[in-house]
Amino acid sequence: MGKTKTKFVCQNCGYETFKWLGKCPSCNEWNSFVEEIYEKKDKVNIVQGGVSVEKLIDVEIDEEDRIKTDMEELDRVLGGGIVKGSLILVGGDPGIGKSTLLIQVANHLSNKGLKILYVSGEESPKQVKMRAERLNLKSNELYILSETNLDIIRNVIEKILPDVLIIDSIQTVYNGEIASAPGSVSQVREATHILMKIAKGKGIATFIVGHVTKEGSIAGPRVLEHMVDTVLYFEGEMYQSYRILRAVKNRFGSTNEIGMFEMRDVGLVEVKNPSEVLLSGRPENSSGTVVVPSMEGTRPMLVEVQSLVSSTAFGMPRRTAMGIDYNRVVLMVAVLEKKIGYNMQDNDVYINIAGGLQTKEPAIDLGIIASIASSYRDIYIDSNTVIMGEVGLTGEVRRISFIDKRIYEASKLGFDRAIIPSINIKDLNKIEGIDVIGVGSVEEALEIVLGG
Repeated sequence: MGKTKTKFVCQNCGYETFKWLGKCPSCNEWNSFVEEIYEKKDKVNIVQGGVSVEKLIDVEIDEEDRIKTDMEELDRVLGGGIVKGSLILVGGDPGIGKSTLLIQVANHLSNKGLKILYVSGEESPKQVKMRAERLNLKSNELYILSETNLDIIRNVIEKILPDVLIIDSIQTVYNGEIASAPGSVSQVREATHILMKIAKGKGIATFIVGHVTKEGSIAGPRVLEHMVDTVLYFEGEMYQSYRILRAVKNRFGSTNEIGMFEMRDVGLVEVKNPSEVLLSGRPENSSGTVVVPSMEGTRPMLVEVQSLVSSTAFGMPRRTAMGIDYNRVVLMVAVLEKKIGYNMQDNDVYINIAGGLQTKEPAIDLGIIASIASSYRDIYIDSNTVIMGEVGLTGEVRRISFIDKRIYEASKLGFDRAIIPSINIKDLNKIEGIDVIGVGSVEEALEIVLGG
């Protein structure tokens, strides 16, 4: 009998070595190596002649057969629906609503006559039934399996042949042929690989729930995100009602789309008009607040940028940003100091995107500057004005994309004036009910909204 062979695998990134290391040379994580048993497989002789090669121009493709979930927010994020045979990874913090979302999706699809298999490795069938009753979900084509053994799960899949498979969660599934514990890098990678072959081979759309680390990324090897077709992140504060579903990878659609939901006692409810929700409760005639149209994929969303400028009590002024890139805020403060002449060295600057939304697009630069200037001078900006534009370090206001969609969304919600980059004026179609003003510099914009 041969000697058992072992290797050490980093549980953070999947790096493998034959000796224990205190620090991973790949991801620099400390004490992340775990010893795992492995069997060295014999080389397989490749038989030539069974492989077909085609010219790309001769390859025929069919229209993607998508399954509508009847949840418009989810369908938008997925690119128009679920593609048959696709593998979708769903991540998010504990308690954020991943299982709630998927049980609701399963109920919608089963009510359309599709066969759904929900595999729960963390809950018993009774627990899943209790959640379904709490959400008032009833369906005849929804099958529940409480199992973690991959071989048993595979046998049930081949017996039932569902249209959609849900695995909750991948960290609880294990392959008996691998000696490591469930949730380890080897187990997660092997389980996902087998589920991927099942999904592609049998055309079963598969959802996989993935746990997240304390840093917010999906636990397990990074190769996990490369193996799947779509990666969705469920974001939001556990103690707040609103949730955002964001696609960070999608082979069948845009990677910038988001869907917005509200967590209620009946489950997750779609928010059809996020702009109206995000602006609810907005103060009027108050300094330091301005509305900016931000694009999330193909959807324009009006967000409220709030700023508070106050005298610093220490020698080092603070710069705090929530929902906006901190470095971007520092740059905008520097532009105000250099080009407008504001003395920000004796002031703390706090910036926040109301509603808990995260945005990184540069089109909110002009809104950030206007908001800070408004709080600094304690002059409020007209509540019916929206401001948009990218700002360069020389104080110029640069072109932004999707200008028509942004202004149309503002007009739809009752705003009657828009400050935009002057270079975008020639590309703009006439929109009734809103006065559009083009500006070429920060000074020009502040002159209009604050009177100099």
